[in-house]
Amino acid sequence: MKKKTLPALLSVLMVTTVFSCAVRQSTYEKKADEAQELAILRAALEGERDGLKVNLEESAKQKIKLEASLAYLAGQLDMVSQERDEARKRASELDKEIVRLMEKKDEQVQPVQKTSPVFEDLLMTMKAEVERGLVGISEYEGKISVTLVDSILFDSVKNEVKKGGEEVLGKVVSVLKYVESKSIQIEGHTDNMKISGSLSKRYSSNWELSSARAINVARFLQRQGIPGERLSAVAFGEWKPVADNSTPEGRARNRRIEITLVDKD
Repeated sequence: MKKKTLPALLSVLMVTTVFSCAVRQSTYEKKADEAQELAILRAALEGERDGLKVNLEESAKQKIKLEASLAYLAGQLDMVSQERDEARKRASELDKEIVRLMEKKDEQVQPVQKTSPVFEDLLMTMKAEVERGLVGISEYEGKISVTLVDSILFDSVKNEVKKGGEEVLGKVVSVLKYVESKSIQIEGHTDNMKISGSLSKRYSSNWELSSARAINVARFLQRQGIPGERLSAVAFGEWKPVADNSTPEGRARNRRIEITLVDKD
């Protein structure tokens, strides 16, 4: 009985040992697999951690750049705001200046003077001479003046009105003889050149020459029907030039007869 029991026990012990060894080996392999999986997971997590670290560093750099950009934009905004305020201030000052100038202009501007019918008639009658620059006609504050260059009225070194001059003066008379409310003043003007030649025997200075020419024009107007009481002759000689006597053109402008309508008073 005992002999049969021992082998059986040994058999059971061996089976148990083998099974136990098999279980231990299976558990070890399972643990090994788990350790390997954990190692892989750990490596993956460490890689992800490193990636997140890099991303964090990039984000930090971007944050610094954005903060710098925001600071720059804030500075620009402040500058723009200051410029806007200054522009508004300048605009306000300009508006005030415009108002001041407009008020000043309103104070200084005079109503536009309308030309008189006499002025218009003279312009129409003497249009050809005006266009040729031989006659000038002006009106200011009711005073009308007709300026004639000496060459259209007188021959060189003479003071008598020539035939062509009489024709021009006839046009003046055709208008002025009907303006009975005004007196007519004839002014004689010369350049500053000294009297020479044959004229020097008759006139010692430009005073006398301008006087003689003004008187001869007045006499012609009288002969054309303008009453003598409306006429006066004035000699200015060289003393009221309208241009520079240092040039031939200037001297030619200064040698002139001016016929002016003035108030009888």
